[in-house]
Formats: sequence, structure tokens, C-alpha cells
Amino acid sequence: MHPAAQTAAIAPSFFEGFEERFFDGPDGPVFYRIGGRGAPLVLLHGYPQTSAMWHAVAADLARDYCVICPDLRGYGRSVKPATDAQHSPYSKRAMGSDVIALMDHLGHDRVLLGSHDRGSRVAHRLAADHPHRVRAIATLDIAPTREMYRDARSGFAHTYWHWYWLTLPQPFPETLIGADPDFFWLGKCGAGSAGLTPFVQQALHEYLTCFADPAAIHGACEDYRAAATIDIAHDDADPGKLQMPLLALWGKSGAIEAHFDCLALWKERADDVQGQAIPGGHYLAEQSPTEVIAAWRPFFGAAPT
Repeated sequence: MHPAAQTAAIAPSFFEGFEERFFDGPDGPVFYRIGGRGAPLVLLHGYPQTSAMWHAVAADLARDYCVICPDLRGYGRSVKPATDAQHSPYSKRAMGSDVIALMDHLGHDRVLLGSHDRGSRVAHRLAADHPHRVRAIATLDIAPTREMYRDARSGFAHTYWHWYWLTLPQPFPETLIGADPDFFWLGKCGAGSAGLTPFVQQALHEYLTCFADPAAIHGACEDYRAAATIDIAHDDADPGKLQMPLLALWGKSGAIEAHFDCLALWKERADDVQGQAIPGGHYLAEQSPTEVIAAWRPFFGAAPT
């Protein structure tokens, strides 16, 4: 175990009552955690993490929902398919296809979506492609991809340098990250005002272990390459806005608050938008789980059936 993980706080409970499973997705195995009973609630993680990021909110939500936490393709223990020149295997449409297949596998026709970072981009595309399958979406610390690229200025680019650097052609970022994946992960994710304090030992060990896989490093880079190319093409082809309710939360001390009008950007992409900043930085589900749960519960509880 990396020294940073050894010195991190230990969570007293870590997915207690959840099962760990795999299923055969469209392009290979997809890992997921599942627990609880009730209406299905799918939680989609961000970069460069895994489904472990939901440990501080999943158990509470599982009291009233069947909570399903997959590892996105390219991340964690899920499939990391070969790419192509258009980065289409890592488009958010392709990532969303794994979620749709998982819903079908579990027998769920319509679901609630909770999401963070890259997972919110997958949730957005999934809802645009399959509006009849999604009851409501909650996002954490993002605005829509196309609009963020459009409105980004130098201050954001310096803070979110990885948005641009990871899109450089293979194998440049893969080679440099692969030389010391732990150094990169800890330096990138610990750069905020909270440092590494949001991450408990169990999750941090999983993050570092999974990210050490060269295929995961490549998959994450492809995720960002797709975001800057094919994902924007898919966004541009959308005929209209999302119709299901969307709740956007972002950190008061994070880059979204500093550089964007988050609600205004989401209102360009969805008709029913609400939200606000909450205490914390980027990793809200781990840093501010009480506030996330307090906002999500009434929102999901009021979602149309």
C-alpha cells in the first residue's frame, strides 16, 4: 500500500451491505457495486477514480434506493477497449451504452442518475440519447462539456490543465503518467485546497491500484480525447434540451464556482434546472457527503415516476 494511503483516515464503514459483481457489457466486463432496495439509483464516478468514490453516500441512499455504482469503461475494474482514430469507444455515448446494458441486465426500465465529474458527462449523454430511461439527473461539480470548452479562459485552463494535456496524441501523456502513476494521481487530485483529506484509506488504495494499470491510464486519456472531439460533435447534433429534472451542485471553493456560471450553462442544455454551490471543492461526495445527501434526497424523492 502506498504511504499516502497508509496515512489516510480509515472509513469506519466502506460499502457495508453492498455486493461486488461483474456483468458482460457491450465491449467486455463491467464491474459494479450494488446494495439497497427501492427505485434504482445509478451513481457514475469521475476521473481518475472508481466507484469507490461513492462510499460516503451510498449506504445512506441504499436505505431507500437500489444503489448501483459501476466503474466506467476505461476505469477501475471495467473493460478498457481498444480505441480508434475518432476515440469512439470512449465517447460518452459508448460509456453510456454500458450503463444502459447494466440497466437491462438488472431489469430496470427507468433510473435516477447521480454523477460526478466525467460520470456527469456520461449521464448527460445517456439522458440525451435515452430520455425515456432517465427519471432525473444530479451532477456534482461540472457544467456541460461543450459549453465549458467554449467559455474557458486562461484561469480555468491553468487550474484544469489536464483537460488539455490529456488530449495530446498517444503516447505522450500515457508515457509521462506511466513513469510514476502514483505521483501523478496524488499530485493532480491533491492539488485543491483540501489536499488529500477527502480520500479515505480504502478508496485511495483502490484508486492508486487501479490507476497503475497502463490500460487505465490510456483509457482515461481517451476519455478526455473523446470529450474534446466526438463528444462535442454528438452535442452539436442534439435537436433539443433535456426534459427531465436536473440538479447541479458544485463546490464553493472549486474551479466551477470560480470560472463559470454553472446554472446558466446547464440551462442551455436542459429545461428543468436547479442547484447551488455547497461547501467543498471538487470531490464533494467524499469531502461533503452530508451536504450532497441533504440535497439529493428531496430532489430524487420528487422525481417523476
